[in-house]
Amino acid sequence: MKIYADSEGRRLAQLVGDLVLLVWLYACVQIAIVVRDVTLALAEPGKQVAEAAGGLADRLRDAGETVGEVPVVGDEVRAPFDGAGDSADQIAGAGTSSAAAVADFAFWLSLSIGAIPILIALAIYLPRRVRFIRQATAGQKFIDASADLDLFALRAIARQPMHVLAKVSHDPAGAWRRGDTEVIDALARLELKDAGLSPP
Repeated sequence: MKIYADSEGRRLAQLVGDLVLLVWLYACVQIAIVVRDVTLALAEPGKQVAEAAGGLADRLRDAGETVGEVPVVGDEVRAPFDGAGDSADQIAGAGTSSAAAVADFAFWLSLSIGAIPILIALAIYLPRRVRFIRQATAGQKFIDASADLDLFALRAIARQPMHVLAKVSHDPAGAWRRGDTEVIDALARLELKDAGLSPP
């Protein structure tokens, strides 16, 4: 598999592009983690309310049980403590729900902040790199001998713009049919350069 071009300039550009992509991916992940942590900090008041209200409910029930042991009036005195304990449980539940909602929001916010830029970068950069790798890997199999330059010259005749072909020869197709090695070599070099390969 051929990952990078043979020419130094193009290979350097590909290496820099790959490095920039990796730095971008790392930066997006780090930003997403920071956003998640900052957003999760908003859940702390809800957790504290849940803990405090839960503790208050337990203490109110304990007090209700103690007061309930008083003869004659115990049950009547205990009822308000139990009611207050139930109310404290509801406050604790609201705090827990609030903290859970913030945690869910933190997850989706950090995921979108991290994933969207990563997916955009991959959608823009990867297809070009994959196309180059496929083309260069396939082309590399055909340049083991100078006779294989005919194939690249023929591809150049079919794919290169007319003004580029005119710089090589006033009749590139005729020169290719006659077996003109200079023109064939020049045409093949055009195609090999596009594929990121060096001639044999």
